Amino acid sequence: MIDTDTASDDAVALIMALRSPQVRVLAITTVAGNVAVQQSTRNALFTAELCGTDVPVFMGAEKPLHRAHQSAHWFHGQDGLGDHGYPAPRRAPEKQHAVEAIVATIESNPGLVLVTLGPLTNVALALQRKPYIAAKVGRCVVMGGAPCCEGNVTPAAEYNIWCDPEAARIVLHSGLPVELVGWHLCRGEAALNPDDIKYVLSLGTPQARFAIECNSRAQQAYFEQTGERGISLPDPVAMSIALDPAIVTHQTANYVDVETSSELTLGMTVVDRLNVAGNDRNRAVWAPILDRGEKAKVHWTIDNARWKRTLYSALC
Repeated sequence: MIDTDTASDDAVALIMALRSPQVRVLAITTVAGNVAVQQSTRNALFTAELCGTDVPVFMGAEKPLHRAHQSAHWFHGQDGLGDHGYPAPRRAPEKQHAVEAIVATIESNPGLVLVTLGPLTNVALALQRKPYIAAKVGRCVVMGGAPCCEGNVTPAAEYNIWCDPEAARIVLHSGLPVELVGWHLCRGEAALNPDDIKYVLSLGTPQARFAIECNSRAQQAYFEQTGERGISLPDPVAMSIALDPAIVTHQTANYVDVETSSELTLGMTVVDRLNVAGNDRNRAVWAPILDRGEKAKVHWTIDNARWKRTLYSALC
């Protein structure tokens, strides 16, 4: 099951899952994030049609739990897909709300893999409604966070977590088996370089062409932000890990929490790397997570060649 704020890299991640022979996508739920939830839903439906599938798409939360919605049009374009004028999808979303769909799908499919590609609003609302579903999820792969403390919207925060930090905190406190795929994993050698982009285009499929074209605005914004040439694909990296956990080459189990009040570090993913959260001076602040005893898996490094092979196999 995939929860997404469908913009350019989300769409590529959806293609990877929808075209994988190894998995069956039970549902796609959409949330406000990179774009408004209505646009996110439209983009998810369009991408599903591009893959020739009628997987149900459920529209969800229109804004974060306690904050105004902050889009990422500056990075992904007004439509989230680089503003290339893609046609409207032929299908409409399901009538059921995404939060209801998340609860029902988890209840009916214990042990499923939940992949989140956007702000965690829908998942948090589902957990508030039915807290017990956390124990029914086999894996929860979360694209979000800056565990290395190098953010992309503030010096401390990554967009998905920053957009709705209260929701992220609920998820991390819930007991879900969270695997945190931070923004750092999609940079450097993990990004598609010019040769990689040429190779993807040489595959000649509609999905390959779309994967590069819809990321054209994001490619330019990434260069303006980091000085790195190429296409950074955080959501596809997360999806590759969901499909093939062996892509991860180093991970640790840590207590992780999210800052929800500081003006300076709002949305920061605070990782207890040295196991000091339980010290007397820290216990009161960390008690909600310590008392549950639930640590998140934090992924630190990946096999870049293997992740790219997973991407290429979905696009050919």
